[in-house]
Amino acid sequence: MCGIFGIASYNGGVPADVLERATQSLAHRGPDDGGTVILRGRVEKSVEVGLGNRRLAILDLSPLGHQPMHDPETGNWIVYNGEIYNFREIRARLERQGFNFRSQSDTEVILKSYACWGEQCLQEFRGMFAFAIWDAPRHTLFLARDPMGIKPLYFFQSDQYFIFSSEVRTLLGTGLVRRRIDPSGLASYLNFGSLYDPFTLIAGVSPVSAGCYLTWGAGQIKQTEYWNLADFGSVGADDNTRDTNGDRRHNCEAEVADLLDESVRMQMVGDVPVGVFLSGGIDSSALVAILSRNGIRPTTFSIVFREAGYSEAEYSRTVAEQFRTDHHEITVSQEDFFAAIDPAISSMDLPTIDGINTYFVSERTRSAGVKVALSGLGGDEMFAGYRSFRTVPRLHGLARAAQRFPRALRAPLASACATLAPSNDQNRKLLAFARNGSKVIHPYFLSRMLFAPQQQDELMLAKSLDAFQALEKSLSKLLDRARKFDSINSVSYLEARCYMLNTLLRDSDFMSMLHGLEVRVPLIDHQLARRTLSLPGSWKLNGSTPKPLLLQALRAELPEKIVHRPKRGFTMPFEHWLRGELRPQIEQSLWRVGNGPLAAQISQPAALNIWQDFLAGRTSWSRPWSLYVLQRWSEQHLSC
Repeated sequence: MCGIFGIASYNGGVPADVLERATQSLAHRGPDDGGTVILRGRVEKSVEVGLGNRRLAILDLSPLGHQPMHDPETGNWIVYNGEIYNFREIRARLERQGFNFRSQSDTEVILKSYACWGEQCLQEFRGMFAFAIWDAPRHTLFLARDPMGIKPLYFFQSDQYFIFSSEVRTLLGTGLVRRRIDPSGLASYLNFGSLYDPFTLIAGVSPVSAGCYLTWGAGQIKQTEYWNLADFGSVGADDNTRDTNGDRRHNCEAEVADLLDESVRMQMVGDVPVGVFLSGGIDSSALVAILSRNGIRPTTFSIVFREAGYSEAEYSRTVAEQFRTDHHEITVSQEDFFAAIDPAISSMDLPTIDGINTYFVSERTRSAGVKVALSGLGGDEMFAGYRSFRTVPRLHGLARAAQRFPRALRAPLASACATLAPSNDQNRKLLAFARNGSKVIHPYFLSRMLFAPQQQDELMLAKSLDAFQALEKSLSKLLDRARKFDSINSVSYLEARCYMLNTLLRDSDFMSMLHGLEVRVPLIDHQLARRTLSLPGSWKLNGSTPKPLLLQALRAELPEKIVHRPKRGFTMPFEHWLRGELRPQIEQSLWRVGNGPLAAQISQPAALNIWQDFLAGRTSWSRPWSLYVLQRWSEQHLSC
């Protein structure tokens, strides 16, 4: 696991100071080693490429795993962030074809795979990765990101330079990127509380999309999709996916179980100990159960709060006792968590309303001596654990019924309801849905919406039709792909490509890597995800048992209190804090909106109105909190 940076110049030389400074800015992602190299073109003498890497050593801890890594047979170079879990199997195939290896690292396996198969090598990898290869014979850069988008990769191109990095903050720190807000990115943030692919908050900075590779040569960029989750989904409406053949269902469930087993076992690979985050929920407990069944006594880590109202200790202890894990509890207080808020916001690579929880867990786990940890992230998305799997299909049915009403009657009817309904977040969104506003294009996006369309209009000063149209175009593309699924699997696809990709995975990456901790996510192995989405959605829901497909795949009994415990995330009292300890700094920050980098983008009166709505109980804490995070992040990263 690492941090990578690269810069290509096609009208002059690579500034060595920029390369060194940018690479060093990623030291938190790779505290064990680092290196840079500047390569000059053999054919086009005006082209120079600089590559930088900071390394967190997990596989091949020796100097042979150093990056940037060179392939003397081809002249190619690589910088790489991630883990290829099946690298030993791929290496064996390449050795049979005559390839020689100097190290025991998966980095060299990627280099040799590219030499053998070109871009088709991406079809061979199972893991999480973002890497860049300087293809010396072709005189091009080849950038790639893993199918599920677990590891990040961003790029920017100007008239003179093409630059890429694991983090947006590193790109900003080069001084080569103007610190200007992208209106489409801002619209995305106000919609969802995070930046949805393909947008960032910075104009001109884009992600390499999940399941895509990018080639750069002579100043030309081409991005190509090599894998798409929707290409393997179930086809047709719900009544076409019902299956009454018990044998077929049993065989499919057995296949999911085998893939789940394989994914968890593969992701234990490494030359350092691997731990497991154990919350006591179904997803993390499933990882422990699978490891135990395969003869591995896992080391588990749980965050335990001194305050009983927020502690999940009884659940994690129950699982640890049943499977006899080497269990460690990290006991903290609310004061400990409160002290982490400021450094967490300062460390965000992009603003997000959710990342602080991950910051806290990662910091405490790494300080306990853990370098690699398995997480149950993705279980809700793949195995239908959210309320959205029940509510979105119902809302979609209501939307179809509403189409029978003449369009001219919808807005007056919605307005009449608005005069009677209490003013709160849910009613604002439902009224926007009833009006069929152009910014609400599907019930799923309504379920994840932060600010209702009217609030967005009030907040955004620099209203841009192009910005909203670009966002809607991106979301519409996802909807087009989701339509091939039944109603349950369409929600699963959207959760995976929206909330999981752009919030959970991004937060997990930069908050864990900030502390030099690698987090692995076996429940979203791309082959496992492909198979689960090909099965009827009705298999993933029933009236009494949560996540029945996952529980069936475990081939082991979880304690009843774990299976049927009330669903809750990593919960802290933000509602209370914003009215108490955090109130002064929230108010001061929102008063500064009119004077800082957001002055031309966000209306200060509208931001303060959101705050007053929160104090009056008309909106939840997440709305003013999101504006606070946006303001703080902008002050730190857009004011330089």
